[in-house]
Amino acid sequence: MFGPYIFIPLLAAVCLYALWRGGKDERVVAACCMIGTGATLLVVSPLRQRYASLEEGLLFVDLAVLAGFITVALRSKRFWPLWVAGLQLTTSVGHMLKGVDQELLPRAYGAALQFWSYPILLLLAVGTYRFHRTQSRTAA
Repeated sequence: MFGPYIFIPLLAAVCLYALWRGGKDERVVAACCMIGTGATLLVVSPLRQRYASLEEGLLFVDLAVLAGFITVALRSKRFWPLWVAGLQLTTSVGHMLKGVDQELLPRAYGAALQFWSYPILLLLAVGTYRFHRTQSRTAA
């Protein structure tokens, strides 16, 4: 019920922090998170029918975000982007589960798609903090 009231400010705070203090990896992941969230808001079904069937628009958004995260993970010299890509892959598997079993409860499907967004933001915040700390040490 309070998801958007918690997630949107958290997303904004973490992504602004990543854009301000992060390196290239953090900035790209932050941009993927913000663009993905914006696209999700545009393509999600109306509340009455949300998650009742396969959310094709969300599937495409989640796969695009996954592609962005995988690209960062493959190019990065750091480990945290692999975790972000893995968590996004887990989110994408939620769509596959709904495609296989249309009887999957809408709440379970919705939870599977939304749950991993919070750990992804946590990883982005920690990755940004560690990048900034490393940069501060090498600059001093």
